Amino acid sequence: MTNAPAPTERHTIAVLVDNEPGILARVVGLFSGRGYNIESLTVAETDAAAHLSRITVVTSGTAMVIEQIKAQLDRLVPVHRVSDLTMEGPHVARELALVKVISKGNDRIEALRIADIFRAKTIDSTIGSFVFEITGSGEKIDAFVNLMAPLGLAEVSRTGIVAIARGERRM
Repeated sequence: MTNAPAPTERHTIAVLVDNEPGILARVVGLFSGRGYNIESLTVAETDAAAHLSRITVVTSGTAMVIEQIKAQLDRLVPVHRVSDLTMEGPHVARELALVKVISKGNDRIEALRIADIFRAKTIDSTIGSFVFEITGSGEKIDAFVNLMAPLGLAEVSRTGIVAIARGERRM
């Protein structure tokens, strides 16, 4: 009888840190030094008065690996709080993408029609191109990009995932 490998899980982890030089490098170093993959990473100052930033990391691993990641993050100074949004209950997650499409004729009209269906905003337009802004789940953005591919998709720039707990829970 062979032991099946433990299933991997995808987790969204929010980390509240002091906004100081080197903290992002230390967080990323924690992942790379142990061979953990970061699927998505976003960071920004969220409280200027308190000099706090929020780092949102999406990663995958076995339950044991996820627990190790959280414990190691929690031990880093200057980390104030580590929150596993996946485990703590319902949360909202979104991503933003800028999608450039270079097209003419019917492909141009079709690109505009699809953008309208996906509620993507046209934020730049020239005679031969559009830049669309789209927000939503990663799956929604993937679907939009896949539909734009045959219509002249030229370039995609995506943010990482940002997430926040639903309801009254907070970090």
